[in-house]
Amino acid sequence: MLTGITGQDGSYLAEQLLSRNYEVHGLVRRTSSTQRVRLDALFHDSDVYDKRLFLHYADLDDTTTIRRILLKTEPDELYHLAGQSHVGASFEIPETTCQFTGMGTLKLLEIVRDLTKQPRFLHISSSEIFGRPDVAPQNEQTAMRPVTPYGVAKTFATNMVRLYRDSFGLFACNAICYNHESERRGESFVTRKITKAAAAISLGLQDKLKLGSLDGKRDWGYAPDYTDAMWRMLQQPTPDDYVLATGKEHRISEFLDAAFKAVDLDWHDYVEQDPRYMRPSEVTQLVGDATKAQAKLDWTATTTLPELAERMVMNDRKLQEPQCVGTPND
Repeated sequence: MLTGITGQDGSYLAEQLLSRNYEVHGLVRRTSSTQRVRLDALFHDSDVYDKRLFLHYADLDDTTTIRRILLKTEPDELYHLAGQSHVGASFEIPETTCQFTGMGTLKLLEIVRDLTKQPRFLHISSSEIFGRPDVAPQNEQTAMRPVTPYGVAKTFATNMVRLYRDSFGLFACNAICYNHESERRGESFVTRKITKAAAAISLGLQDKLKLGSLDGKRDWGYAPDYTDAMWRMLQQPTPDDYVLATGKEHRISEFLDAAFKAVDLDWHDYVEQDPRYMRPSEVTQLVGDATKAQAKLDWTATTTLPELAERMVMNDRKLQEPQCVGTPND
């Protein structure tokens, strides 16, 4: 069972589980739109959809429906990926962020606690729990000092997972994920804004890209690598928490450089800073130490930043090329 199955991580994890011959169930919100782009390939596969992949309607705060679904499906593994995950947006909607990211996790833990058949439980935590750490890189023992509403909500959820593991014996794990991107990243995230703009500018569809601070540093990995680690965590004999990271820190300007180089452009010619995109509080020195994951899960992030940026830009070019028909640069 996956919450957040329609998201970046959820869609990759669903594909990976299906490739391992799992029966996969996903919780989705009922909306006026039935489009779930990241699941399109699975949705239109007659050998998969409604045979090995099943979707169920439920919001994270609808505990009665979620309990009913879990009682019916009796999953062996429960991957909790859903929640408000945009750090910048969490300053604008802090209550919603805490309700779904924090309390949504607690409600799931309470349901699992009461089940006769308790699934192994994985919660997707975040490097944002560390905020402005005194040490770098960070590991599973680093003190949590969040500085964003999203980070605060994730800190609450992460500690609740640990509490339920220690107090109630749940097989519950935290995947403490550093930034991980892909072609399926939402367009409001800075990496996707950059790669989409680089592709559009190279195709003559856009002139400029406006961003906030270019000094922020992140530990960026590739999402499918990270979802593979999530699965590995639930195959271990005992539950535990793991930092998932590349161990390499890069400035936003470095990601810009890699993205625009992928289409033979210099980002300095196109990027403008806009104060509207500056965050009230910014994390610093967030770079992860995944030594424990490497030792116990036999896992290492394999995709470099230039490879990641190029992969995302080329995919965005492919998506935008149909718009070039009839333009001067066609």
